[in-house]
Amino acid sequence: MPPGSGAARTARGRGLLIAATPILATLAALALVAVTGFSQRSRVPEAFEPWIYGYFIARYPLFAFALVYGIAHLATVAAGPGPGSALRRILFATAGAAALVVVGLYPTFGGLILRGGFATGGMAFLTHQPLWLAYGLGAGVAAAIFGGILGLFALAANRPLRPSLRRIGAGVLAFLALWFGACVIGLSGSFGLGSWPLRAFRPAEAALAALLLVAAALPHAALPTLSRLRRGA
Repeated sequence: MPPGSGAARTARGRGLLIAATPILATLAALALVAVTGFSQRSRVPEAFEPWIYGYFIARYPLFAFALVYGIAHLATVAAGPGPGSALRRILFATAGAAALVVVGLYPTFGGLILRGGFATGGMAFLTHQPLWLAYGLGAGVAAAIFGGILGLFALAANRPLRPSLRRIGAGVLAFLALWFGACVIGLSGSFGLGSWPLRAFRPAEAALAALLLVAAALPHAALPTLSRLRRGA
């Protein structure tokens, strides 16, 4: 279709909306938490307490919203253009969301994702590596686990299964974008984020959390749109 046609503009608008959906879902989850005042002071069933208390949720609280981003990303991949049948899309997107929740929350908040990153960064620091390098290595491992789940199930759900250099390059860019996002999320305390979930978000803290989440997610969310623009879609 001609680039300036109404149909082309509609397609571009739909593509931008799809690309923005994971970020919008993340911000909606943040708004819900802020409006309801949910925190560690909220009453929850005893069985759920391990997931709202502990070192990792106090140290990396925005990871909770990163999980929302990941699930929404898989949903948009399943709903977007691609070769997957309806059954293939639903099956693998659902399995990917479940895998992300398990790996991100088992045995408690942070799961294997944050524990893997923390162990890597901690060991690097204990072997006398500079703090910035240890932090970067830990964030990279966490991003690799998180991104590996997203990439594997996105590929299985609604992507061509034939490997190519372009797809490998796209995967590398996606990992780098998630690595950047992991660094931003991990430094939220240094950026001045308050003590959620110890207490409820204050308005200024919720606004700062929203800015950090958008900054962390935007490079990864923008990759599909940039890819379509390069192809002249």
